[in-house]
Amino acid sequence: MSILIKPIITEKATANSELNNCYSFEVNTKANKVEIKKAVEAAYGVSVEKVRTINVRPDRKSRYTKTGIQHGKTNAVKKAMVQLAEGESIDLYTNM
Repeated sequence: MSILIKPIITEKATANSELNNCYSFEVNTKANKVEIKKAVEAAYGVSVEKVRTINVRPDRKSRYTKTGIQHGKTNAVKKAMVQLAEGESIDLYTNM
């Protein structure tokens, strides 16, 4: 079971990493904060101060077609915001 799925690279996440030294990752939905902390420390060789998690619910959509109403949804994901110790950073662009 892989804990870290991929880093989240958006404008908001990049600004948060530059200003607050806080990086965002998409993680396994079954992972807890302790497992996420250990996985980030092992993968990037940094020390983690704080981990915050959020469960993102699936978006439900429906559209009207000739054959009737089609229903669908996206997958539910879990995001983790990882606060690093002072003076440490992760270079996400070279580790990908």
